[in-house]
Amino acid sequence: MQVFGVTPDGQAIHSFELTGGGLTARVLTLGGALQDLRLAGVPYSLVLGFPDLNSYLHSKAYIGANVGRFANRIAHGRASIAGQTYQFDTNFLGKHLLHGGSAGADRQVWTVTAHAENTLSLQLVLADGEMGFPGELTVELHYRLLPTSTLEVEFIATTNAPTLCNFAHHSYFNLDGTASIQNHQLQIAANHYLPVDAEAIPTGAIAAVENTAFDFRELKPINWQQAQYDHNFCTADSKQALRTVAHLQGRHGVGMTLATTEPGLQLYDGQYLDGGFAAHAGLALEPQAWPDAPNHAHFPSAELLPGQVYRQVTRYSFSQAAL
Repeated sequence: MQVFGVTPDGQAIHSFELTGGGLTARVLTLGGALQDLRLAGVPYSLVLGFPDLNSYLHSKAYIGANVGRFANRIAHGRASIAGQTYQFDTNFLGKHLLHGGSAGADRQVWTVTAHAENTLSLQLVLADGEMGFPGELTVELHYRLLPTSTLEVEFIATTNAPTLCNFAHHSYFNLDGTASIQNHQLQIAANHYLPVDAEAIPTGAIAAVENTAFDFRELKPINWQQAQYDHNFCTADSKQALRTVAHLQGRHGVGMTLATTEPGLQLYDGQYLDGGFAAHAGLALEPQAWPDAPNHAHFPSAELLPGQVYRQVTRYSFSQAAL
């Protein structure tokens, strides 16, 4: 454990290093952010991260953070929960909710509850009414470095009143250590995706990927000249047992396989990165519920009720092939 920096209001932010299974990770208490991730034999981090606290405080790109209590967007920052309509923070374009609001989980200091050589556990309590959401939500975040070069990220949450709960890990991956992901190839096990309007809000349609720029069912290059990617891929229509949903392959032999319990996977090509990172310096693959789910009855529900336990598990498994 080290002191990474001190916030303007005097809170110390700490960094924790984990090692195991051929991986080394560094996690911050601010947002529970994954700052650095190394694979043995690879001389660079596989995720984007800032070297100083000030950059994290001023960035709007959610780099390495854990976002919630509702990841992605809710149209007009408004939704009905258990028959009552709530107005949330409108931090996206001044009219929609994005990633839990301007003071969501990514902006808060998480409490470390356990730390071992290859594991780190953190906790955050989101107050009733915070960012407009009902219910006090208690969230646990567990990082584990497993054998076979696998990073496991687990969220567990409970509430004392009906609420929405949808967390996502928001690392940007670059498996080549270069300035751009232009030489990466991607595969996503999804037959459908969610089209969005000009403000990145789902239209409500569930569209087939076939014969579109969103067809990643076979491993292929990511071509952002063909399409700008900030879309949810429908990998299931409900939460599932842990299963593989994506594979990212770098040019220099490093690959990443992503397995998750979540029904959606947001692909974001990093076109609006900040803090010194150029556009497309990294690629976000965010396991989560479908965006704007509470406003579309035919989308999987993201409600959490008292007595229920929200649990999300995602595993990022890395490999290096000889070229």
